[in-house]
Amino acid sequence: MRFRLVFPLAFVALLFSGPVAAVDLEKGKEINGTCAACHGENGEGGKRGEYPRIAGQPVKYIEGQLRNFRSRTRMNIPMFPYTQERELSDEDIKDISAYIAGIELPNKMPTYTGKEDALTRLLMAEKVMIIPRSEGDLENGGQIYQKQCASCHARNGKGRGMFPRLVGQYTSYLKRQTDLYLKGDRPHDEEGMVGLLNGLKDQDIKDILAYLTSIQEPQE
Repeated sequence: MRFRLVFPLAFVALLFSGPVAAVDLEKGKEINGTCAACHGENGEGGKRGEYPRIAGQPVKYIEGQLRNFRSRTRMNIPMFPYTQERELSDEDIKDISAYIAGIELPNKMPTYTGKEDALTRLLMAEKVMIIPRSEGDLENGGQIYQKQCASCHARNGKGRGMFPRLVGQYTSYLKRQTDLYLKGDRPHDEEGMVGLLNGLKDQDIKDILAYLTSIQEPQE
């Protein structure tokens, strides 16, 4: 099973219509060769969540985070060499963001024909994004998520606009980012350093993370 680049007609129309400059997906793919060292060739992340999944994130979210890294609004030392203006221009940011946003990772193991060698099977399996179930109260997590998180991150957790996809993300990465929000090291929303997460109990956050691992949609 291969990963797919999926660009809905509305998405393509948005990218290539009006005064908006057309993105160069081939250039984006070329830039992704650098990103792949940490985030994987298909944007699947790695090292059990040390590097997050970026494939399938909303294009505006990716663009915004790359600009934040470049300006050091979001502090992340490993990203500095790759996002400083001399390395990553606004045009490059649009190209890589569109390319990464268009990658859809399968979350169902591939069907083998029996003709593949061991290496081919391994590579096919590595393209599958499977997030292990996390422990927690799914009912409580679901209620809190749908009431307080879905308006930004979407009811299915796939994100929208400037807000990231959460479903299919490494749980360890989400927990680490949550801790940064709570400590004030990373702003959770546009209103400042204090957001919705600060009003939740530790168990509520664990329940939300557990809920997110329960709503992944297997692909046929």
